[in-house]
Amino acid sequence: MKNIILIGMMGCGKTTVGELLASRLKRTLVDTDKLIERQEGMTIPEIFETQGEPYFRSLEVGVAQALSLRQDLIIACGGGLPLQEGAMSALKQSGIVIWLDRDPGDIFDTGDMTGRPLAQEGRAAFLERTAQRAPIYEKWADATVRDFTSPISTAARVKEAVETIASWDNTEGSKTP
Repeated sequence: MKNIILIGMMGCGKTTVGELLASRLKRTLVDTDKLIERQEGMTIPEIFETQGEPYFRSLEVGVAQALSLRQDLIIACGGGLPLQEGAMSALKQSGIVIWLDRDPGDIFDTGDMTGRPLAQEGRAAFLERTAQRAPIYEKWADATVRDFTSPISTAARVKEAVETIASWDNTEGSKTP
């Protein structure tokens, strides 16, 4: 079975929704940031501080390319992973990409931004970064989910989008709903 790849800004709910989907669909969840932390033996903030962002981004590409060779996964991507062409092109070939497009103000105001290196510049910078990334997320997404009334409802919308795309893909060869 094709992978389900979740993209979106940090804190939008990719891991939480991914856990629900993994449980419901009997699949394995892989969070790319957590995988990198395990492989490197450091947290993301430590990697940024000691090795720099370019090094971290190269790790993302390697992890994405390795995951793209597997099947039947739920993959929760780090917020910046879609900026890496080599990472996303590999993942997209392996599955269906869903953008969790949650309001960035809500993310920043209600989420824990502690330990998130790219959220330390304040709310305005976070909103600007989100605006810059939105066209990239849109480019890669096969579908967009904007229902964030609860993690369960978001997971249900993702599941519906994946089922719709999979059925269209089987009948028409198209992934665009």
